[in-house]
Amino acid sequence: MKRDAFFRAAWPFAVAVLLAAFAPLSARADQAGGPPCRERADLLRLNHPLARVARKIALNEPITVVAIGSSSTQGAGASSPAASYPSRLALELKQHFPNRSFTMLNRGVGGEEIGDMLKRFDSAVVQAKPDLVLWQLGTNSVIRDHKIGDHGEAIRAGIRKVRATGADLVLIDPQFAPKVIVKPDAQRMVDLISFTAKEENVDLFRRYEVMKAWHQIDKLSFETFVHPDGLHLNDWSYACMAKGLGLAIAEAVKRPVMSATALPHIDW
Repeated sequence: MKRDAFFRAAWPFAVAVLLAAFAPLSARADQAGGPPCRERADLLRLNHPLARVARKIALNEPITVVAIGSSSTQGAGASSPAASYPSRLALELKQHFPNRSFTMLNRGVGGEEIGDMLKRFDSAVVQAKPDLVLWQLGTNSVIRDHKIGDHGEAIRAGIRKVRATGADLVLIDPQFAPKVIVKPDAQRMVDLISFTAKEENVDLFRRYEVMKAWHQIDKLSFETFVHPDGLHLNDWSYACMAKGLGLAIAEAVKRPVMSATALPHIDW
């Protein structure tokens, strides 16, 4: 078969594969119960490829992931540590990359703000020699009504520390939950994290917008995906978050491979 004819024949299948990567998730969040877990391509897609993880996967080398953050990284609201988002994400990554070795380190500490995390970055993150760092931040400053003024520089300080390790980085912004959205600076914090990620050319997982879509588009009640404390996620939402983040990571890791196929560009 001539090359042009081959691509014409293969293109419909390739489109189906690419679209499937970000198709709405109709499967239930495994073992968590609840309604179908639906995510959207425009909210999931990371802006930058995860080059370090992609390289390690290509070389069949083990990958270390460090999840640092506060209580929603630690797993507050989950029925067990196994139901936290890092634990669930480890399973998702194994499914996306079944022949690769992932080590997931949960370095979440309840109650911490950005400055608290920075103080332990060397011991909690740098010493682990990570390949991917997931940094969940911003929520506690918002719910405590702390001034946001210097948070941008603090976020940049953390970014510099991660970059010095050579690891890929994904920021994770606050959750869309009753005790967060009632605060006047909630959207301002979300915007600050987004702006800083864009300015520093690092990836951002838009947890706030993902959860907002569950409530405003999918019409899920807060009781469905928020713990009774009005702040933390529950088993269903941790599992659904992990599914979305796993898809985002897998797509960002495979993106250079996709571009090498010379298939036409798709605008997500």
